[in-house]
Amino acid sequence: MIKQKEYARRRRQLMRMAGEDSIIILQAAPAKLRNNDVYFPYRQDSDFLYLTGFREHDAILVLVPGADNGTSILFCRERDPEREMWDGRMVGLEAAVSDYGMDEAYDIKQAEGRLRDLIQDRERIFHDLGRSPLFDQRLIGWLNEFRGETRKTFHAPEEIHALDHMLHDMRVYKSREELSIMRRSAKVAIEAHQKAMQICEPGINEADIQAALLHTFTRNHCETSYLPIVGGGANACVLHYISNNQELHDGDLLLIDAGAEYDGYASDITRTFPVNGKFSPEQKVLYEVVLAAQAAAFEKARAGNQWQDVHDAAIRVATEGMIELGILGGSLDQELESKGYKKYYVHNTGHWLGLDVHDVGEYTIDGHSRELEPGMVLTIEPGIYIGPGASSVEACWRGVGIRIEDNVAITNDAPRILTEGLARTVDEIEAQMAA
Repeated sequence: MIKQKEYARRRRQLMRMAGEDSIIILQAAPAKLRNNDVYFPYRQDSDFLYLTGFREHDAILVLVPGADNGTSILFCRERDPEREMWDGRMVGLEAAVSDYGMDEAYDIKQAEGRLRDLIQDRERIFHDLGRSPLFDQRLIGWLNEFRGETRKTFHAPEEIHALDHMLHDMRVYKSREELSIMRRSAKVAIEAHQKAMQICEPGINEADIQAALLHTFTRNHCETSYLPIVGGGANACVLHYISNNQELHDGDLLLIDAGAEYDGYASDITRTFPVNGKFSPEQKVLYEVVLAAQAAAFEKARAGNQWQDVHDAAIRVATEGMIELGILGGSLDQELESKGYKKYYVHNTGHWLGLDVHDVGEYTIDGHSRELEPGMVLTIEPGIYIGPGASSVEACWRGVGIRIEDNVAITNDAPRILTEGLARTVDEIEAQMAA
């Protein structure tokens, strides 16, 4: 678990970046209605979670930069014994200070009145603009009221800035504590994928595999970090396939994209393997093209290289492999220049990973691909997808989708593969399935 001193350090850093004339206002995620009076399971807004560790709705965090590291104020719900009888224990105001390290805590019902006072005499407001249009309107309304007063005894803020640029750049760099949690998340996801390989056989349903994944996550005190993709045969060519309800057939491949979320942090793993436990010659050779593309990308995932270098390395190897197999008809230079590979290699080779599975952070800075630095965590996930209707390729390749995805932390030396230990090569997968 992330300790409170880590959350406090993050709040202090953000206040230093904002400056002493500023105020920072951030809202908790709202509870979301599923249907009638049933709510979706609650998940805190990732920015709010990053700064507080607080997991209840109906809350607002206010950071007031100043002397002695500034002031952290949390508006949240007061404890209510009757409500707790239905929904469980609430944090309350006292614990917001004692357990969550806030300097002050007030009832959420007092937020509007106190916020009006807090923003006075501040030059600028940093706020999570766009998250709640109604709150945005109230904030702008207060500023207009202040500016319209004929007798001012204070200075009204002149500017409202989006908070995400500063905060999201902080989130790109993972601390030692964050990396430890992400390794735990990856370990649980590895166990789930291993279980799926062991129970897979012709005749079972994609739903049986999904159930095994979710069972492993739950018993390890994790949630799923996104809806799992369990796509057998041609379903693997649907990139966001989540129906997960079809029978698995002998001779087909199964693509599983599933990750665990532990203490808010996501893992994201994809493996593709034969339903019957043995790759056909055609499946094996195409799988090894994707595997070689991933290996090339791993080599480029080093501090000092650029984000684009990782993608370019994977694309080059995948394109070369598809040409050798007759899937693409041009020369390597022709296919790279025309981007002919995009017919079958349709997505980028990875994304940032953290509190969100597609985590925040810029991929380009000042028009240039971002340089990789220690502490960054990304996925590396090359994939080739040849739909059943791809009449321009041989029939043996049609309806085949293969993706291999692992999670990588950038270090001062070689990249650290957080998902190391899960079968990846053809021999490792076949041995795992036979175990």
